[in-house]
Amino acid sequence: MNPSPPTPLSKDDFERLADFRYRLRLFLRFSEELAQSNGITPLQYQLLLQLRGYPGRDWATVAELAQRLQSHHHSVVGLVSRCEAQQLIVRKPGREDRRCVEISLAPKGEELVQLLARAHRDELLALRQSSGSLSLDLLLQAAQSLAPD
Repeated sequence: MNPSPPTPLSKDDFERLADFRYRLRLFLRFSEELAQSNGITPLQYQLLLQLRGYPGRDWATVAELAQRLQSHHHSVVGLVSRCEAQQLIVRKPGREDRRCVEISLAPKGEELVQLLARAHRDELLALRQSSGSLSLDLLLQAAQSLAPD
């Protein structure tokens, strides 16, 4: 039995995808510029955000952060070192396994991530409400029509 060929994407599908990609890029550029104007790199902001938003606790290990950032362990070690030098995070030996390091926000990092996250939330809301025929919500609602057959 031969499976039926997938339904080709419509012009509307392409417009939704292109609009989503455009809005995503607007948001990412906003994020990059905001982080840099506050003296950190976009990746440092991502690290702070992942620490603040880590599920169920207020710290994470390097391995967990590497997973959340989709990066290599050794790259995250360097990122953590740079954030520690800026007094944004604190490293402590693990509670259960002393070989494992727990990374948490320092007061300066907590203050900065609060400021930046609030601005990011406001920017997302603005993008959601911006004019144009295609919004982020519209794309997400269209997920069923974009699903492969």
